[in-house]
Amino acid sequence: MTWQQRIDAALDARRAADALRVRTTVENGAGRFLTRDQRRYCNFSSNDYLGLSQHPAIIRAWQQGAEQYGVGSGGSGHVSGYTTAHQALEEHLADWLGYPRALLFISGFAANQALIAALTDKTDRIVADRLSHASLLEAASHSPAQLRRFAHNDVAQLASLLDKPCDGQQLVVTEGIFSMDGDSAPLADIHAAAQRHGSWLLVDDAHGIGVTGPEGRGSAASQSVKPELLVVTFGKGVGVSGAAVLCSDSVANYLLQFARHLIYSTSMPPAQAMALRAAFDLIRSDVGEARRQRLAAHIHQFRAGVRDLPFELTASRSAIQPLIVGENDRALHLAQTLREQGIWVTAIRPPTVPTGTARLRLTLTAAHEASDITALLEALHGASE
Repeated sequence: MTWQQRIDAALDARRAADALRVRTTVENGAGRFLTRDQRRYCNFSSNDYLGLSQHPAIIRAWQQGAEQYGVGSGGSGHVSGYTTAHQALEEHLADWLGYPRALLFISGFAANQALIAALTDKTDRIVADRLSHASLLEAASHSPAQLRRFAHNDVAQLASLLDKPCDGQQLVVTEGIFSMDGDSAPLADIHAAAQRHGSWLLVDDAHGIGVTGPEGRGSAASQSVKPELLVVTFGKGVGVSGAAVLCSDSVANYLLQFARHLIYSTSMPPAQAMALRAAFDLIRSDVGEARRQRLAAHIHQFRAGVRDLPFELTASRSAIQPLIVGENDRALHLAQTLREQGIWVTAIRPPTVPTGTARLRLTLTAAHEASDITALLEALHGASE
């Protein structure tokens, strides 16, 4: 089979399974409303959970950073791309989240890949939740370490896998809030199991930081847990983009030597670092607390309103509220029906989720009004009749 034949066969298989991914061009899409082809939709597909991407203070901070530093960093942080703006943000994050060090990365995907690639050896074992993000599982499968996966949030099976002999070290991997189901990991129990076996815990809290816990410090803080390695990303509740790894001094120094994503990638623009600092100031303030409470009210309203629908609702108490429909074509049809009524939702299908669990991945944000939730519920009830 030639290169072209292989590519064509893979695309044909995706089309036949109603699983072909297609990008959609929109005029704007991060806020309460999304515009496409001059039509406005109420947006229930944004990860901007607190609605901070449109906040004037964050926009001004980015503009001021661009005026001071320009629009790019000019290089890797190991060459000339590590500025006072980057240093200030790292120090702020470390102090706020209670770790000796924080290291900035250009994305959460890069941070997870860098951590696992740099830390693990062929004698080691990675024990990961089966529903961990693709960045974690891909990095683990490509690493020299042995990968074992435990059933989702099953601490007993995790402990059983950790009990098995291992010549090297063991790294437990999970998320704070899972991106497709929206439910939370029992981090206290998972961390206790890891500690009993002398293992480290890596938590990716992409969907928890800013939204959960005291001052929005995330899933680990909400459960009074301090994992050895914490990854926080900035493209969801923080409203910007990028990521950071929170860790000890020695791990930070080690990553600066061996994390190839840090060494060979251009660092984020300093203006972005300044915008992020402004975002975290808001998250920690009364503004952030008010937005978290507003989001919680929307979640309660939505969950109360979908109980009688013929869809499976997950155990999520987060901004991610999936409705599991089942078959791919049914999920696509439901998403299209809602769009025809001015409601923008996205159908998520295999291989992103397991076969037979295609779903609408609905995300609620503090930017929504209660009337938006009501309109969504009315449309869902109408489409299910």
